[in-house]
Amino acid sequence: MGSILNIRKATRTGARLVFAFAGTSGSGKTRTAIEFGYGLAGYKPEKLGFLDTENRRGSLYADVLRRHPTHPTDEPFLIADLDAPFAPLRYAQAVKEFQAAGVEVLVIDTYSHVWEGDGGCIEIAKRGRGVGAWKEPKEHHKEFVSAMLAAGMHVILCVRAREKIDTSDSKNPRSLGILPICEKNLMFEMSASMLMDGMGKYQDVMKCPEELAPFLGRGEGYITSEDGFAVRQWVDGAAPEDKAVEAAYHALRQVVREGVSAYRNAWTKTGARERKALEADGRHTKLKAEAEAFDKNRSGQESDAAALNGAEIQ
Repeated sequence: MGSILNIRKATRTGARLVFAFAGTSGSGKTRTAIEFGYGLAGYKPEKLGFLDTENRRGSLYADVLRRHPTHPTDEPFLIADLDAPFAPLRYAQAVKEFQAAGVEVLVIDTYSHVWEGDGGCIEIAKRGRGVGAWKEPKEHHKEFVSAMLAAGMHVILCVRAREKIDTSDSKNPRSLGILPICEKNLMFEMSASMLMDGMGKYQDVMKCPEELAPFLGRGEGYITSEDGFAVRQWVDGAAPEDKAVEAAYHALRQVVREGVSAYRNAWTKTGARERKALEADGRHTKLKAEAEAFDKNRSGQESDAAALNGAEIQ
């Protein structure tokens, strides 16, 4: 068996982070995401993307950067609308399209539609039957999360939240507090996640590594573009990265789930200089092994399904 790992000296360079800002209406999550994202994009508005699923509400923030206290600009950030159905695979495709557009930081407002919106995971599950009803929506949601984690850009999710009531005892309903509207593991898949309040002034931090705590773990005070820029500097570390090679790498990462044939096709379309660099540092070997593993896994699932169907026929 060939190598499936690319063992190397650790560096922060090239890391891509995923954040979640959750809150009720008016909690400040959208404005905070744009401000933080602007700094994370190096104060380059053309590198900041906004996926709007809220009936073009994101356009109301078009002049936020023009009024920025330290880095005002007349250049707008990039925006695109995603309307229903809010299927997770459509969200995954949107992530890939923003990446192809050269965006370095993507704000998704709102994530929660993919979970409980028209055509989202809950609705897909309701169309299913029996114990297997959640199989398809869970797999599709996993595809969306994988697209974010594999993207060559940072992603900021705006997540709706509301009070959740425990009605297991119908005579004594119990409040569980304000909770994000999302898949149960999502907030812990993030690099950092929090519940916001007070129009962004207060945060109940759910997850934040020690290295990001000075910027995202304070719990009180607005999260600003300066915090985003500080995170960018921390990620970049000391060593500059080859942006063309990194762009090629992340584009290839997006196709490995489709198997060897799709990966081979994408590899042949990659520039010669980028292919040489990815071969030299071992990442091509790693990606190819992942594509082979996905093919093998699919083949095994098909065999299992065929065996099950045969057993049912008998």
